[in-house]
Amino acid sequence: MSRRAALAIVVTAALVPRLLVVAIERDTLLAGLTEKSDRFARTLVASGTYGFLPGRPSAYTQPLYGFFLAGIYWVAGRDWLWIALAQVVLATVTALLVYAIGSRIASRRAGVVAAVLSTLHPYLVWHDVHVNREVLDGTLAAGLTLAVLVAAEKRTLRYVALAGAVAGLAALANSRLLLLPLALAVFVAWDIRPPGRAVLAAVVLVGVTAVVISPWVARNRVSVGCYALTTDSRALWKANNLNTYGILAAGKWLDQVPELTGGPPWPELAADLTLSGKVTTVDECAQMRLYGREVKAFWREHPGEKLKLAAQAVPMLWGPIVTVEPDTPQTGLGGMMRRVVEPVFMVALYALALLGLLRLPRRFLALTVLLLAYGTLMAMIFAGTVRYRVPWDFLLCLPAAMALTEWRSVLATLRRKEGASA
Repeated sequence: MSRRAALAIVVTAALVPRLLVVAIERDTLLAGLTEKSDRFARTLVASGTYGFLPGRPSAYTQPLYGFFLAGIYWVAGRDWLWIALAQVVLATVTALLVYAIGSRIASRRAGVVAAVLSTLHPYLVWHDVHVNREVLDGTLAAGLTLAVLVAAEKRTLRYVALAGAVAGLAALANSRLLLLPLALAVFVAWDIRPPGRAVLAAVVLVGVTAVVISPWVARNRVSVGCYALTTDSRALWKANNLNTYGILAAGKWLDQVPELTGGPPWPELAADLTLSGKVTTVDECAQMRLYGREVKAFWREHPGEKLKLAAQAVPMLWGPIVTVEPDTPQTGLGGMMRRVVEPVFMVALYALALLGLLRLPRRFLALTVLLLAYGTLMAMIFAGTVRYRVPWDFLLCLPAAMALTEWRSVLATLRRKEGASA
């Protein structure tokens, strides 16, 4: 297969289904199911303030997706077509990055299969064209994986610094990834010799990550009042209190968790109250500390309940069936994709990934385990849901592609094991 043919296949697989979804969903793309980054972006373009209201800066969300939307709004306006096309381009870039990873660790053919599997993920085909940040998370996840892999192979500080920069962008898009650079620094430095250079590489990766993040953190200190990547510790509290387990077990989501008794209005609610004529101000930093204390108290006073939540999060994260997300289709073609096509796809992907896992090069296998383990750990600390896993599902598509492209070798290995057992 030529490189041109491979790229054409990957791009076509990414573009065609998403453009069809855009054509079908065009009237609903901005009608609902948009996250708060959309509101931040509109406020930024209209007033120059990144927040819910003009003149009232906020750090109540991770910033990168909001900046991405603001760039679109500033150039083309808040138009469903341009938003959808921009996000389709992001999804296509993600597929090309997966192809690059597969080509690097195996072959061009495996890269094509992995990219096609990842981009035809039923959940992503629908979700990528709607106004939700996971489309950007997916691009950065694939970019970070490729950058770290190259840094570990090349063992030069230039590539290590590049990996750190991408890790910083990923953390600005998803605050759950803030501690990931520490684990990646150990991974990159593991095979570098002498030890002094290994330590330097680890410091460079973490240091560059900090440099990328620091302007946003400094902005929050000046404009909001505290050093923070995001002040939304209320979301962490929603996932860590005595009501959470029952709400999630009933198939509901964290939005249905009762509010903290006597708690202040959170920034988004305060902005809505202000717009309705009841001028309300909030101290985001004080709220961040308040909910942070509540979470620590819950962990300290109810360790058994926290263990239950952690155990509950794992199957919610890795389950093939979407169970608790109100922002996915319930009826029609989209509902059928959620109820039938997505579970079938994921069960097949899990099976193929298990068959091909040991075909991965040792270094990439270790990186895959590290990244998936980190995501699982974060789900146990916060909460688990399919939406948090799918940006990283391409890591399963790579061993699945190895199983599909090397199926003869996989079958021969299985037969040898069966013969040895007999």
